[in-house]
Amino acid sequence: MYEREWDVLVVLDACRVDLLREVADEYDFLGEIETFYSIASKSSTWMERNFKGEYTEKTASTAYVTGNPFSRMFSGSEFAYFDEVWRYAWDDELHTIPARPLTDSAIDVWRNESVDQMIVHYMQPHVPFVTEPELGSYKGPEDFGDGFNDLWDQAGYTLSADRVWNAYRDNLQYVLDDVELLLENLDANRVVISADHANAFGEFGFWGHPSYMLLPSIRQVPWSVTTGVDNGEYEPTIDRVEEIDDDAVTDRLRDLGYV
Repeated sequence: MYEREWDVLVVLDACRVDLLREVADEYDFLGEIETFYSIASKSSTWMERNFKGEYTEKTASTAYVTGNPFSRMFSGSEFAYFDEVWRYAWDDELHTIPARPLTDSAIDVWRNESVDQMIVHYMQPHVPFVTEPELGSYKGPEDFGDGFNDLWDQAGYTLSADRVWNAYRDNLQYVLDDVELLLENLDANRVVISADHANAFGEFGFWGHPSYMLLPSIRQVPWSVTTGVDNGEYEPTIDRVEEIDDDAVTDRLRDLGYV
């Protein structure tokens, strides 16, 4: 991703190209949606391959505002500014991090910090679905054996593929509403809306995004270029607290289906 030009990169975790195109007419800021081949099929690998090695110099001038708990692999010193929003804004009822705390942090960082670029890593449309939390949510060992009701193990089988797709799309619309607010409150000439990876949806019998997969349905992600103009009308709510233990990190990754 660093080999392309952008000021702000909005990462929609696990967003498919066709899913974004399906709702594009509802959002004026979404113009042509091109495709980009992701470097990984899982968030942790995506972070390792984009933020380490040959890209460390660019990473050092980038603000990373993230809702993805895999960011725990970094100390924070690798970035110009590092805000693990999931550490203090997790919603225990939804078993994920809502979009608004990410939006608020990103607006505050872009207005007040001196950085060359910024990545805003939303968790949606990744499961659990905020709009239909009973799908793919952590329920507890007494209900689901190992503790995670894995949506992708059920999709197309015990769960209707249409129901899953509709919930997936609704979850994307939920986060795009916040992306719209973000774009109205930061000045940036080139904002790119993309994803770290996508999801297989039954192609070759695969669902979700297993590690180290080369399937186009997982590796092809959106690449949509737009702009941001700060109208100054929105004041973000900022309450950063960063104390969380290792067990809580594991719980949050489990809620997202990674453990």
